[in-house]
Amino acid sequence: MKTVTVRIEGRVQGVFYRAWTEQTARRFGLDGWVRNRRDGSVEAVFSGPEIQVDEMLRRCAEGPPDANVTKVTVIDEGGVPRSGFQVLPTH
Repeated sequence: MKTVTVRIEGRVQGVFYRAWTEQTARRFGLDGWVRNRRDGSVEAVFSGPEIQVDEMLRRCAEGPPDANVTKVTVIDEGGVPRSGFQVLPTH
C-alpha cells in the first residue's frame, strides 16, 4: 500500500479537475480526497496499491481535457485516509 499527498498546479480549477480526479481515483479503487486550494492549485491524497497510486499520479499530470497541468508535486508520503474517495471544500 502507498499513500501520497500531492499538489497539482497549472490551469486546474474551473476545468472539472476535482470531479475528474474523484472519478478516476474511484475507478482505480483508491481511498483519499481532493480539494481546490485558494492559491489556484489542487491538493489530493491517494492511497491504495502502489501500482494504482503511481498510475493515478501519471494521469494527474495530464488531467481532464480542459486542464493545463504544469506541475505535480508529492508533498507528503504515508498516513491512512478514511475509506472511500471524496471531494472536500476549498482550503
